[in-house]
Amino acid sequence: MPRVFFITGASSGLGRAYAQEVINRGDFVVATARKIESLQFSGTSAKNYLPVSLEITDRANIVAALRAAVDTFGRIDVLVNNAGYGLVGIFEELTDDEINREMAVNFFATLDVTRAAIQLMRDQTPCGGVIQQITSITGQCGFSMMSLYCASKWAVEGFTESIAQEVNPAWNIKFTCIEPGGFRTNFFNSISLQESKTPAYAHLHPRETTKALEKAQRGDPSKGAKAMYELGIMKDPPLRIVLGSDALEQMLTKTEQYGISLRKYEHISSSTDADENEKWK
Repeated sequence: MPRVFFITGASSGLGRAYAQEVINRGDFVVATARKIESLQFSGTSAKNYLPVSLEITDRANIVAALRAAVDTFGRIDVLVNNAGYGLVGIFEELTDDEINREMAVNFFATLDVTRAAIQLMRDQTPCGGVIQQITSITGQCGFSMMSLYCASKWAVEGFTESIAQEVNPAWNIKFTCIEPGGFRTNFFNSISLQESKTPAYAHLHPRETTKALEKAQRGDPSKGAKAMYELGIMKDPPLRIVLGSDALEQMLTKTEQYGISLRKYEHISSSTDADENEKWK
């Protein structure tokens, strides 16, 4: 029986490659984007493909899109929260509107889609499914001039780790945070880039840094899509996984640094425990 994948942000990048991989594997895909005409795939028919216009920050639109998927294919097996965008700029110079928009799209919309998907997967017969949060290596490692993008992805990571423990195992709903490194997509062409205007930050160069990061991308989107698909059909997928050798190197370095720091300051960390014979106050 073909699986049904629901993918947000499927008009470009990893989302588009993932949707095409699902079709190539013989499964069904509900592909969403703000502009439905931007969704273009090969090998589609009314039997295996449903394009849906979705404004990711509109809760009613989210519920309607999920309902359209169920009405067409009967269920959703894999929900892929992929929609989002990058914001590059110096924190002090970001406006409230820019900050709120970044969190609204990358974090709060993910919460809304996840909430609706949990309810749907819990109630469908048989119950269960996989919810994949496409975060980023920036959801584990901070990067200069990407503070709000990192914050939005870290928030998704903490949220997902918590709800993975909260749902009833009997519902058979699995969660995976997928943390890609640099993939050769149009991500850096579509980011919101704010050039520095403050003399105090003359040592930082957002545009040059962004160009350097773009040139350093190692990931092949089609290979990334294959990996994401395999994670989607696993019986027991990992809670989180990095994608790309660059992301793997960064996480291995960070976990090693964590270990060094924890051991270095463990005497301070352990010093705050109450004495065993001290009465609870």
